[in-house]
Parts: sequence; C-alpha cells; structure tokens
Amino acid sequence: LILTNIPFAMIGGVVALWITGEYMSVPASVGFIALLGIAVLNGVVLVTFFNQLRELGHNINDVVIDGARRRLRPVMMTASIAAFSLIPLLFATGPGSEIQRPLAIVVIGGLVTSTILTLLILPVLYRWIYSRGIS
Repeated sequence: LILTNIPFAMIGGVVALWITGEYMSVPASVGFIALLGIAVLNGVVLVTFFNQLRELGHNINDVVIDGARRRLRPVMMTASIAAFSLIPLLFATGPGSEIQRPLAIVVIGGLVTSTILTLLILPVLYRWIYSRGIS
C-alpha cells in the first residue's frame, strides 16, 4: 500500500519535466531518487498511524478520517519543507543552474502530486483493502 506513492510521485515528476521542456538527465534522476524517498516516507507516516488507530480498536471509518486529519500536518510539513528548500534552485540563473534546475523541477512537481494523492487516495485505498480483508 505504501508503495502506491511511487507512481503518484513519478507522475508529477514526469509531467513537471514535460511542462517545463526539460529532459531526463542525471540530475533529474537524482531528483527522482530524492522524491521517491520523501513520497514513501509520507506514506509510511500515514499508514503507520492508521495501523495504530486500528490496534486501539477504532472502526475503519474513524481510522481513515481521523488518521488522515491528524497526519495532514506532518505530511504537509515534510513535503513543503522539501519543496520550499528547492525553490532557489528552480529559479537559479548562474553557472551550474542548468544542472540544478531539473532536480528541483522533478522534486517539486512530484511532491505536489504525491502529497495530494497521498492525502486523498491512500486513505481510500486503505479502507478498500481493509474491507476486502487483505492485510
């Protein structure tokens, strides 16, 4: 379930590269590696909290609603700090900026889609998997 964040993040990174007209390069690949780490971390934060609430005996609807609401801030803080720290690289114009820009584009674009989909789709998938009886 946590690994579903990987395609969410990849979609945003690829679309961001396409929109900006940048090419897939070594810095963009490094950006994807960093992006996937952050995306998986956000999924772990959310699903771990869901599991903790389930162990406390909450019903699945409360787990998903309360868990997503209470983990909104940690997920948003992780994603926003990573994205905001890369904004200077995104708008850099000096020497080396052509290397830094693809990395920033991938991470920022991927974090946008990954964070939105983590907070909206992951709880729905968790509830669906739980209702099917899959561990």
